[in-house]
Amino acid sequence: MWNRFILLNVIALTFSFLALAYEPSPLQDFCVADPKYRGLGRFCENPMQVQAADFFFSGLHLRGNTSNQLGSKVTPVFATQLPGLNTLGISMVRIDYAPWGLNPPHTHPRATEILTVLEGTLQVGFVTSNPDNRFITKVLQKGDVFVFPVGLVHFQRNVGNGNAVVIAALSSQNPGAITIANAVFGANPSIPWDILARAFQVDKSVVDQLQAKF
Repeated sequence: MWNRFILLNVIALTFSFLALAYEPSPLQDFCVADPKYRGLGRFCENPMQVQAADFFFSGLHLRGNTSNQLGSKVTPVFATQLPGLNTLGISMVRIDYAPWGLNPPHTHPRATEILTVLEGTLQVGFVTSNPDNRFITKVLQKGDVFVFPVGLVHFQRNVGNGNAVVIAALSSQNPGAITIANAVFGANPSIPWDILARAFQVDKSVVDQLQAKF
């Protein structure tokens, strides 16, 4: 009996630690972000003064401007754009892709992402953690759904001849995004060239060229 009691307590503690690893459940119905305050810890508006507009966002029907080097555009709906999302632990984005446009390899350190294709044909993929580094990829068509586990490097690429559009939901109001190329070669201040040269097994001239691009 005592062993069973200990086991149940261990299980309960395990689940409590898992819960604490993600955003905590809110302690009130909602906490509309007060626009006067910035930062990750957003103060709440007076709940008696919030309006329907605080829970509403319009604009995901509009195409993003993909006239850039990557040929893609992310339109976020975070607490900054939709104050009613504050403390609810979710957010979403629309991503537009020109033909052969790319949303380059990146991670979301605080969120799992689930993506639905609304238009076009996409190649998507992610890489598992060390030491296996498995590359898992699939080509998606309109209506297909794919999930990117939290923290893993992933990408999307339009492999069709027309535009592509997706809607993606993320399991955090502030999922964060670390674009691998920008972080490695565009760090401020720069990562010393000899570290990058040794990590990527290239010479200084290659590192200099890549850092110059970012």
